[in-house]
Amino acid sequence: MTIDEFKIKSILWLIHTFGRLPLKFHYFWGGIVSWLMRGILHYRRDVVITNLARSFPEKQYGEIRSIASAFYKHLGDIMAEAIWFGASDYKRLKEQRICMMTNIEVLNEAYENSPSVTVLFSHCGNWEVLGGIWSYNFNESFDYPCGDDGVKVVYKKLRSHVWDEVLKKNRCAPLVNYQGEIESERVLRYCIQHRKDRFIYIFPADQYPYSGVHEVGEFLHQNTKAMQGSVGVAHKLGMSVLYMKMKHVSRGHYEMTFVPISMDASKETPEVLLRKYFDLLEEEIRETPYNWLWSHKRWK
Repeated sequence: MTIDEFKIKSILWLIHTFGRLPLKFHYFWGGIVSWLMRGILHYRRDVVITNLARSFPEKQYGEIRSIASAFYKHLGDIMAEAIWFGASDYKRLKEQRICMMTNIEVLNEAYENSPSVTVLFSHCGNWEVLGGIWSYNFNESFDYPCGDDGVKVVYKKLRSHVWDEVLKKNRCAPLVNYQGEIESERVLRYCIQHRKDRFIYIFPADQYPYSGVHEVGEFLHQNTKAMQGSVGVAHKLGMSVLYMKMKHVSRGHYEMTFVPISMDASKETPEVLLRKYFDLLEEEIRETPYNWLWSHKRWK
């Protein structure tokens, strides 16, 4: 066993052991971490305030500070939920009802009538608890379009090999030996090689672009660039494209809603598809401003 393998196993063991404690306990320490980040460490405070002020020029400074405070509280909850999630299985997730799908029929229709489905999501809600997406089956009448192996999650590889492996495994905690993660730099090749197979590809689409830069116009009052990879592949292969909204309903509870962007991406340009995505994202952020990852350096 290498040193890195030992570190990975040790960290995952700690997460699994610590994570077995009740979610309320994790919210307790998550609240302390939130207070430290906000009031003591001032974690990326300048980034958060600047992003909020530029995105909501119509709001007074007091309103901006209030949103920032709610954001830090939510960020502490995200961390707490991620640790708890790392020790969870299907049964535990169902009992907690941490995430509810509101309209699985939209995803079913897209899957049945497309070569494959591209689902675009953002850093709203808690993206760390998306692994094992079918574990959110609280309605036994739901008919899921495919098994866990039919869902492919695209991610950006971290610089640290240890934390890259830890987070990948933690995000897919309910699944056993899941191999559906695809590193973003090889997703185009993977999709083309498997174009005869029907999958659901889940893409994070609000990260700062590091390749394939495209101007999408104004987003939250700021000129914005994005990567075209996700919608470019969907356009090339005629996939359907959905937006996955993740609403924060209350502490420990989220709602996932699928919004159609295009049922045949080959009929629209990648530019149009991206614009529709960012319009939907802005609408979601304006509904619950604290629910997005404001500490992320989206505009550099």
